[in-house]
Amino acid sequence: MKIAIIPARGGSKRIPRKNIKLFAGKPIIAHVIERALESGCIDRVIVSTDDDEIAQVALRYGAEVPFIRPADIADDHATTSAVITHALNWLIDNNQKPQYACVMYATAPFIRSQTLADSLYLLTQHPDKKFCFGVTEFPSPIQRAFKITSTGEVEMFQPEHFNSRSQDLEKAYHDAGQFYWGTADGFLDSKGMFSSDSIPFPLPCHQVQDIDTPDDWKRAEALYQVMIGKVV
Repeated sequence: MKIAIIPARGGSKRIPRKNIKLFAGKPIIAHVIERALESGCIDRVIVSTDDDEIAQVALRYGAEVPFIRPADIADDHATTSAVITHALNWLIDNNQKPQYACVMYATAPFIRSQTLADSLYLLTQHPDKKFCFGVTEFPSPIQRAFKITSTGEVEMFQPEHFNSRSQDLEKAYHDAGQFYWGTADGFLDSKGMFSSDSIPFPLPCHQVQDIDTPDDWKRAEALYQVMIGKVV
């Protein structure tokens, strides 16, 4: 059995009710549920939430809410790892242990159904790996990054690269924040996602957008409207 687990607590602070806020005409979590259901590679879509309203929205769009998340892993300090461990242990306790699980963030409307299928296939082709997750390239070389000091001055993190050409610098990637395929045992026993246990699945930058602030939300919705019907 292959499942999706979507963490979606009710207490978002920077964007109130973020997980069910309307995005392009429907609750943002609905986009993620629909992509999972359309992928053809996921048998069950489970939403882990502590919130009755989120649970009702999830059910309306075809997901399952077989349990209510305990309060001790639903506050501002709860980690995704703790939430996934709880969900998997609940399934194991109810004789429903999956072979693979895909953690999907509720605020990742740019995820593509084909991406979910392709990344699972990639993981199955590497039996020595426990995870496969989406990554994307930094838009500019991180070796030339700088900070603004407390006195307002500019200071490079790696000043030795001030005169380096962009094309001569090694590419760097970051977590796309969309999906994380893994074996159930991998999630329960692994040394971590950012390790030799994982294989990356590169995504183009235009398919990746963090949504943590109201400004992020506006940018994501504008980009989505451009992309709709083309790659989503």
